[in-house]
Amino acid sequence: MLALVGCTSTQPQQTASTDTGAAPTIIEELKQPLDNQLLKEWTGPYGGIPAFDKMNLSDIKLAMEQGMEMHLREIDAITANTAAPTFENTIVPYEKAGEALGRAMIYYGIWGSNLSTPEFRKIQAELAPKISEFRSKISQNTQLFERIKAVYDQSLKSPLAADQQRTVQLIHEEFAMEGAGLDQAAKQRYAAINKELSSLYTSFANNTLADEEKYITYITKDQLSGLPESFVKAAAKAAADNGKPGQYAITNTRSSMDQFLTYSDNRTLREKVWNTYYSRGDNGDANDNNQNITKILQLRDERVKLLGYDTYADWRLQNRMAKNPANAMNLMESVWPAALARVKEEVKDMQAVANASGAKITIAPWDYRYYAEKVRKKKYALDSDEVKQYLQLENLTQAIFYTAGELFNFSFKPVPAGSVPVYHEDVKVWEVTDKTTGAHIGLWYLDPFARQGKRSGAWASQYRSFSTFDGKKTVLASNNSNFVKPAPGDPVLVSWDDATTFFHEFGHALHFLASNVKYPTLNGGVRDYTEFQSQLLERWLSTDRVINQFLKHHKTGQPMPASLVAKIKKASTFNQGFSTTEFLGSALMDLKYHTVKDPTGLNPDTFERETLKALGMPKEIVMRHRSPHFTHVFSGEGYAAGYYGYLWADVLTSDAAEAFEEAPGGFYDKEVAARLVKYLFAPRNSMDPAEAYRLFRGRDAKIDALMRDRGFPVPKQSSKK
Repeated sequence: MLALVGCTSTQPQQTASTDTGAAPTIIEELKQPLDNQLLKEWTGPYGGIPAFDKMNLSDIKLAMEQGMEMHLREIDAITANTAAPTFENTIVPYEKAGEALGRAMIYYGIWGSNLSTPEFRKIQAELAPKISEFRSKISQNTQLFERIKAVYDQSLKSPLAADQQRTVQLIHEEFAMEGAGLDQAAKQRYAAINKELSSLYTSFANNTLADEEKYITYITKDQLSGLPESFVKAAAKAAADNGKPGQYAITNTRSSMDQFLTYSDNRTLREKVWNTYYSRGDNGDANDNNQNITKILQLRDERVKLLGYDTYADWRLQNRMAKNPANAMNLMESVWPAALARVKEEVKDMQAVANASGAKITIAPWDYRYYAEKVRKKKYALDSDEVKQYLQLENLTQAIFYTAGELFNFSFKPVPAGSVPVYHEDVKVWEVTDKTTGAHIGLWYLDPFARQGKRSGAWASQYRSFSTFDGKKTVLASNNSNFVKPAPGDPVLVSWDDATTFFHEFGHALHFLASNVKYPTLNGGVRDYTEFQSQLLERWLSTDRVINQFLKHHKTGQPMPASLVAKIKKASTFNQGFSTTEFLGSALMDLKYHTVKDPTGLNPDTFERETLKALGMPKEIVMRHRSPHFTHVFSGEGYAAGYYGYLWADVLTSDAAEAFEEAPGGFYDKEVAARLVKYLFAPRNSMDPAEAYRLFRGRDAKIDALMRDRGFPVPKQSSKK
């Protein structure tokens, strides 16, 4: 979908330019005061902040409709200009357009991701097709595209300043990919397809969320065997919150499911919880997503064929680092055999443990985590729950601040409660400044806990992105997690995997905060590159400085002992068969779906089973995201045909990590850190990602480091990215 700056972006923009030739009546209308609270300019400290304390759901529908109308008028002001198209009279006002709508979109996104309710979902269903129609009116505006194309064509003859050239290139490319050059009949069909897809995406996401909220497994005291005390307390609280005091709730979220499957001794309940989680969107009821998948694939295929592409993946990957589906598939297929081989070893080890304990079973998917944990203890004397006692969320938060200070020279200071509005009492806010100069950089919001109406998983978002072309805009960044809220007075203890994810998502926030670009469009990203920065930040969790200073026992305050650290590092490649295979299962399936030349009538259940069988997917493992709840791919287009991007980015991650490992100062080497910020974080999308990486590393990335990190054999002939 077209990333309309100031519309789908979280970057609030200024009102349109008053270039010579713009219609006076339009300009006067644009200056009219805004009455709707959700459209109003942000006021207060820090360059203005969202009025989350004044959010009213009854305002959102009108705010979105009025905001879209205002944005279209701002576009009209650009196309009404009779002067020859230039960067200043076309691209600059385009970058400014949509300020009011951008503000409304922030609130709309908060309700959609963090505070969803049946009432909001009804509004969302009504607005989704209207938003799609609005986007089509811009992406298919012939006069606007002609002006953009004129500026672009001229820039090829007389190049602009580098950042302006990149901005024009990206905007022109996006319009061209969205069918701006099609004839009128094709444009109408293209817009109709997008409108229908927008409703399907909303339906898919809401169906998944409904199943996460609806299906909760309640257990009793006699069924708690094996479960850690912290989990039991949190499960008791969750049950009480849902009107079931005296019971224990296993919510249908990854954080709850994963812990239960790892520790519960009750195999029957493990199977039930596993089935409940992995059948989301696949229960044959009103929330079933299988028909949505088929229709989405059909419409995506029809749309790209209007543009002359064979498959959706061919269209989607043309401006990604992979460039085409074959390159993405080649990378995955180079790792897949090693992952499958490792799974066989892991299953063999687990089966031996099960047999030795007298359990007359064959390892099944709901056994994998449970027996993997037992193998971990046996092979490495490493107890995940023991590790968890040193992973307190409050300390991990200080650890990411320390890392940001050492690498980026950032300082984080809590904002006094009440001085910055928040949309929920769980949300906390910090001011980010430069450690040396004290200059204000932005705000960082943290929303850490799972709750009713909040989508699952972890993510980062930004309420305002950095730019300087129309006055300096500072950053408002947010991280959102779904940690299980503890019983009152208890610490928030998380797993090593969840701690890694916390660092990962903070990496996205640092990417926002470190931005040093002039134009809003340059804050975008290439999907198989933008995960690289966040994946790289995960590496600092296991550095000695973080471990020694911040990983302290929640009761004694003692740092994690060297013996336990040694076990963690020794076991770093443990269970890589499972983690790599469950990810690649989803990534391969995503690309297989989107390289089908005619998906008409495709049955997702059959396609999933047959494709995984052909790939040799182990029966003991399921895809990380099964098709009926694969929201990355089917609730929008951000990761569609692009879920492989995590692996592509991880090749860069492993290679870049070795640059730090080889440096005199290790992961805190000042010279390498300076290159990291200069070339890989601050530029955002103002330069080609491959060139940016070469400037950082001095060469292209190779797959060797990735294979070493996972304990897999390194290919005889190293492949370059």
